[in-house]
Amino acid sequence: MAFENLSERLQNTLAKITGKGKVSEADVKEMMREVRLALLEADVNFKVVKDFVKKISDRAVGVDVMKSLTPAQQIVKIVNEELISLLGGESAELAQGNKITTVMMVGLQGAGKTTTAGKLALKVKKSLKKKPLLIAADVYRPAAVQQLQTLGKQLDIPVFYVDKDPVSIVKEGIKFAEENYFNYVIIDTAGRLHIDELLMDELKNIKEVVTPNEILLVVDSMIGQEAVNIATSFNEQLDITGLVLTKLDGDTRGGAALSIKSITNKPIKLVGLGEKMNDLDYFHPDRMASRILGMGDVLTLIEKAQSSIDENEAKKMQEKMLNQTFTFEDFLVQLNQIKKLGSIKDILGMMPGMGQLKGLDTSKIDEKQFVYIEAIIQSMTPKERQNPDIINVPRRKRIAEGSGRPISEVHKLIKQFEEMRKMMKQFGGMMNNKSKRKGLGRLFGNKLPF
Repeated sequence: MAFENLSERLQNTLAKITGKGKVSEADVKEMMREVRLALLEADVNFKVVKDFVKKISDRAVGVDVMKSLTPAQQIVKIVNEELISLLGGESAELAQGNKITTVMMVGLQGAGKTTTAGKLALKVKKSLKKKPLLIAADVYRPAAVQQLQTLGKQLDIPVFYVDKDPVSIVKEGIKFAEENYFNYVIIDTAGRLHIDELLMDELKNIKEVVTPNEILLVVDSMIGQEAVNIATSFNEQLDITGLVLTKLDGDTRGGAALSIKSITNKPIKLVGLGEKMNDLDYFHPDRMASRILGMGDVLTLIEKAQSSIDENEAKKMQEKMLNQTFTFEDFLVQLNQIKKLGSIKDILGMMPGMGQLKGLDTSKIDEKQFVYIEAIIQSMTPKERQNPDIINVPRRKRIAEGSGRPISEVHKLIKQFEEMRKMMKQFGGMMNNKSKRKGLGRLFGNKLPF
């Protein structure tokens, strides 16, 4: 996640104060010094940092906080609230038109504008049940039109293009949308390597012709503070309605997301969190703040699971586990379901408290291990996958050679699978017999919720 270093530093800073029964003004001052440094290192705008730190300090040393029974918890609550406010407060929904919603995608070259246009088309098709049309109005960048047409074909979303100037393309595209009952039009406009008069004049002309419901500025979050300058310029010229931050999953300091709303007063509406076409999410300030402070993001995880995992398939898997008929074939299906949710590192980041677990370093999680596991299972015969008990040493050697992995990895995977099945067998037996709840209690360290 973009805020990985910032998140770690803020969590460590807050952990120092939460360990204290009483909190003094000196403690708050020391904490705010750490917070200030962490934000500046994350490339957050200096004025934004100054204002943010002052707001927290003023609230944190208030009488109500200092005299409360849990001042440390109150201060964490204040930091969380101010962070949500800094990120925009409430989630900003995409605007809707009456018959047709029109969205202009603007931004500089290299920000991921064309790909984001395709991702947005897919999102509104799936989540809003719209009938989208993409208009290719970037006639300057080599292969920009072809790129959008390829994306459209891949997503089964029509792309409109005629060999004319951008304003004429958009005019005819809107007419085509009206005649063919498309109700969501996304216009991919031209970008430049820098902001210039020609670019802005063209975008203003398109805006005049279309009167769009949304003008979304696509900004590469990897460029840090420069993203804020770009957003300010585009906003002054076009009066944008919102922003899309791309590459928020990359190894970046994340300062743009924390600065942009305060400076432009325009909301972040969408964020790109990966390279796949469904890796575009609505931006929720409260969820992002929660993740930065290590409190997890369960709601997004649930939403991802609901949209990615087949409910009937999940129920079948549950039954197989409890009835002790779970095979490597089923395990492979589960791996593919998990992969749909995104990276394991990202999933762990959404789970509350995972950042505080001792010994768990999410930066060292090797996603390739899942590829290796898949290769090992796929190197088994259908009979071996269905009945792992028959996989003897000669078979294991053959599987190792077929998957290109050491035999030690094959041994380890089979052993872990057997242990998991034993646990499921024990768990299944206990679930099927209520009188065995004591045994279930022993399995979970006598911490049963019933």
